[in-house]
Order: sequence, then structure tokens, then C-alpha cells
Amino acid sequence: MSLVSVLIALALLFLIELIYFRLADRFNIIDKPNHRSSHTAITLRGGGIIFSLSLLLYPLWFGLQYEYFLLGLLAIAFISFMDDMKPVSNKIRIVFHLLAVALMFYQLGLFELPFYWTVLALVLVIGSVNAINFMDGINGITGLYALVTLLTLYYINLHFTAFTESSFLMVAILSVIVFNFFNFRNKAKCFAGDVGSVSIAFILLFFILALIIKTENFSYLLLLLFYGLDTVTTIIFRLIRKENIFEAHRSHFYQYWANERKYSHLLVSGIYGIGQLLFNVALVLWLPYSVLNIVLVLLVSVVLFTALRFLTEGKVRLLGH
Repeated sequence: MSLVSVLIALALLFLIELIYFRLADRFNIIDKPNHRSSHTAITLRGGGIIFSLSLLLYPLWFGLQYEYFLLGLLAIAFISFMDDMKPVSNKIRIVFHLLAVALMFYQLGLFELPFYWTVLALVLVIGSVNAINFMDGINGITGLYALVTLLTLYYINLHFTAFTESSFLMVAILSVIVFNFFNFRNKAKCFAGDVGSVSIAFILLFFILALIIKTENFSYLLLLLFYGLDTVTTIIFRLIRKENIFEAHRSHFYQYWANERKYSHLLVSGIYGIGQLLFNVALVLWLPYSVLNIVLVLLVSVVLFTALRFLTEGKVRLLGH
């Protein structure tokens, strides 16, 4: 994309987001604070709809590509937006999620691979979508983390391995920049909502899986390392405390810093985003690929992250005794 095209696309996405704000305000699509919230004021919900809209509008300018992925994105964004307005039953939501993932897998050609790869990919995608959704709890964290991941993927696509259209990635990046303008602030104008967090998770996983399939390099799963560490350790600690892991909670590490320690949302989000960025630089430029390297990085990361949680949160909070 030329600079002029980028600027025009950016302006259009800003306009679309502002139009959505008017509609959300008119139809009372808002986020009211509850026991799980890290905010205290009523705020517009669903600003993350720009993520899916940007890619669904992409064919109008660049031609229809990745049609099955876009159908899947439409399905998962639709049911998530419905859930933002009024809670949808888990059964209906699961059907839409599975349909969306099936369409993504068909686009990527995963059904042509041995069955066990499809099963592993399904577990990865469903687990990661829910993890990214649960991590969307403070201002800036979803937008900044998504921006870091997408910029890394764009760099890889440009300088190492072309695994998708660069303009497709760029439009996704621009949508995140627009969202961050309204969300990455002390008093956010809007929240992503499920339509935002679920859609951006779906988008990120599409690009990451496309890259892995193209390169056969599984180390690119580590582009989601920080979110993975927080999510997995939180689930383990909740299981140890015999809590229902499917219920809303405030047990994530980022929530501890934002809620209990009262650190600025933007500071906490910045630490997660910059931390992942620094790791991505090392991963892309210096870490040679091998399964052993992935295992070692994961083991060391889990040990260090767990130790940090014990040092800061304490045994009683994490283990319940």
C-alpha cells in the first residue's frame, strides 16, 4: 500500500469508528462496571468492531481474497456483537465459533493435513480466542498487544517469508491504530467488547497459523507468549484453589497490578506490549528454530513468570492457603 492509500484507509476507518460511536450511544450499547471490571465508569462497548469491519470491507478496494476466512470472521464477529448487546446462550455461541474456525481451517488448507493436526489446531484456536478475550480487561492491553503482534507479522511478511497479502495485514494494523486512539487512554472512549477481543483473536490466529503452515516453524506460536503465560498460570492457580475456571474473575496477573496495586492501566498494558515486542525481536532475529529451543524457552518462561507471581502476589492469594 502506498502512503496515500494508507492515509485514506486510516481516515475511512476513523470515520467508521465515529459512526459506530453514534449508533452505540443511540442504542445504549454500553459497558456497565461489575465485580470483574477494572473500570468504574459507564463506557461505550464494541469499539473493537472496527477490527472485523476493516477486513470485511477490504475486498471493496483490493478484490475478494480469503473469502472463507472472511465468512468465518463475519460469523464470529456477528455472534460476539449479539452477545455484547444481550447475552447469548453458550450452545449458540459455540456453534458459531466452530463454524468460524472450520471456515478458517478450510481457507488455510488444514483439512488436507493429517487429522491430528486439525484437532491440535482446533484446541489452539478455541483456547487462544478465549484467552485473548479474558485478557481484555484494562484500557489499552488488547489494542497494544494486537498492534505489537501484527507489526511483527508484517515485518516477517515483508523481510523473511511472504505468507499473506501485505495490504491485508496493513488494513488490520490500521484498524488497531484507530481503536487504540480511543482506548489507549486513562479514560477510554470505548472498550473493545466481545466483538473486538474475539475478532482480533480470530484475526491474529489466522495470520499466525498461515505463517506456521508456510514456514513449518512452530516457534511463531510464541508471538502470544505473554498472554499465554498469564492465562495458563491463572487457570492452574484457580484449579488449585478449586474455583470454577469458567466464571468471571479478577485473578489474572495484569488485574492484580491494575486492581490491587492500583498501577495505571496504560503502564500495565505497556509492560505487556513492550515485553512481548522485545521478545519478538529476539525470536525473529536471533533465536534459531528447533523444537528443543521452543521447549526450553517455554520452560524457562513459565518458571520465571510463576516465580514473579509468587514474589509479588504471595502464596495465600495464589494458592488460597
